[in-house]
Parts: sequence; structure tokens; C-alpha cells
Amino acid sequence: MTMMIENFILAAVTTNPKKVPSGTTVFHCEDQKEMEVIATNLEAILDGIAHQLTEEIFIIVRH
Repeated sequence: MTMMIENFILAAVTTNPKKVPSGTTVFHCEDQKEMEVIATNLEAILDGIAHQLTEEIFIIVRH
């Protein structure tokens, strides 16, 4: 069985690291603006899509 990277959360971007489970690559940000910039950059770098789950968390996934 081949596992595809598309089936996983590639990264999480947050201002509150306590809300992100372990086992995920996490980028800690100081504020909302920094979080949005990092999420946008990671979209391009990882060829993924950023989804905002809460005011404190973005996840980067590939569909």
C-alpha cells in the first residue's frame, strides 16, 4: 500500500501552539498578520492550500 502525502496535513501555522496536536510541523507566530504571511508562503512552497480553522490556526494541506 502506497501512502500519499496528499492525505496529510503538511503544516500548521498558529499563534497558540497549545491548540495544535503533536506530530504536525508547527510554525509559531506572534500575531495574526505574521500567521497569514507564513501560511501564504507555505502554500507556495509546499504546493498546498491554506485553510483557516480558527482565528489562531491555519493548516496547509494538498488536495
